[in-house]
Amino acid sequence: MALDTSTAESASETTVLTVTDIAVEKVLEIRADEDEPETLGLRIEVIGSSGGDYTYDLAFSALADAASDDDITVAGEISVMIPANSIEKLTGSTLDLPSAAGQGGLVIRNPNRPNPLGDLGDLDLTGDVADKVNQLLEASINPALASHDGSAALVGVDDGIVYVTMGGGCQGCSMSAATLSQGIKSAILEAVPEVRDVVDATDHSAGENPFYS
Repeated sequence: MALDTSTAESASETTVLTVTDIAVEKVLEIRADEDEPETLGLRIEVIGSSGGDYTYDLAFSALADAASDDDITVAGEISVMIPANSIEKLTGSTLDLPSAAGQGGLVIRNPNRPNPLGDLGDLDLTGDVADKVNQLLEASINPALASHDGSAALVGVDDGIVYVTMGGGCQGCSMSAATLSQGIKSAILEAVPEVRDVVDATDHSAGENPFYS
């Protein structure tokens, strides 16, 4: 059950994190064991990723130490502080208790997912759309895919739609759809604004160990 808006407010116009009533109660229960609990807020930071999800660090921190660019959400008697580098990754999330009976702790239900290719960095791409996509593939995407024995290649560009094939360990891989949509497609759309869509033209029924057959 989401916290009623009359008891929750955010320091920003967009609520980054919603805190359920039962999560507020749990945090207050845990915070009560701290020294001077009323001076502490709950700090939540994205520290990495694992298995296609973000990983987090949750810790109590002095409210007086909050940075000026932290997002601070007040839920009941709890202030939740999110550092600037985690705001985008946590926007739309909910802090809640696990749904499984007997499971303790807190859970973050986050609709956002990390890029499976990691941070591809900034590149100075030149030429037409095909040139830019090939440069991106060569400089950033394929080096990232190489760690999984995979690769991607440009087939062609038609009216703003880029067609790519996935080879090596990516051909027939059960995670290829996620790699394309969350990794390759996102990277190309962000780096080459002329592109409207990215389509996987791979025959995933082929290869030594096809997943789609």
